[in-house]
Amino acid sequence: MERQLSALCFGVGMSLVLMAAPGLCDTPSKDAQDLNLSPEIIKGSPVLQRWRRQVPNVLEDIKNDPSFPTKVRLGYSYFSSEQVFGVNVGVEDVFIGRTGLTLSGEYQTTFNGQREAYGADVHYYLRPLGSYINIAPVVGYRHLETNSYSTDGVNLGAKLLLVLSRGGAADISLTQSWVAPGTGEEVGLTTLSVGYAITRHLRISTDIQQQNAKQDKGTRLGVVLEWIP
Repeated sequence: MERQLSALCFGVGMSLVLMAAPGLCDTPSKDAQDLNLSPEIIKGSPVLQRWRRQVPNVLEDIKNDPSFPTKVRLGYSYFSSEQVFGVNVGVEDVFIGRTGLTLSGEYQTTFNGQREAYGADVHYYLRPLGSYINIAPVVGYRHLETNSYSTDGVNLGAKLLLVLSRGGAADISLTQSWVAPGTGEEVGLTTLSVGYAITRHLRISTDIQQQNAKQDKGTRLGVVLEWIP
């Protein structure tokens, strides 16, 4: 009698435990029925398939997934000092793997040939690429030519990036650099750029660039169409 009573108490206790935590007796399954979705939906969703294989670290993905995209640029410029118009073309932030290194390059010219500038830079973003605020040292090369002077050499500076909306929907950047720093031909470049997406792959950007040299100073105003690959 005592053994039967003990067995009965044990059985009741185990039943209560299983009722309180049914997951203890469930075997994890990755079938479509467990997700309460049809197999067709799961088959057509790479995200669901990835989650079924392994639950990703979402916070880590957000942290390292770039909050700003690569952009191919084509724009129309106005140079205030000469009061002439021109064009500018370039590419910005071509990522080198999953590192903080990116490559950028540009070419500017006026329609009358009075001004020309071209060069390429390497940026190294110091904060995770998914950050809304980032800063990057700038190292590159620039050639600048106007009616007043011509210079070329190393381009050193820094870039501040404010991402207002991830994926290139909206951002603001401020870049300060010096071409041929420490020489008699040193030229300071200050560039403010504001970009806003109009479609998934197209953006409109406005640029203001101040070019400061001992011989001359000038401002370039630009409206740029940007394509996101």
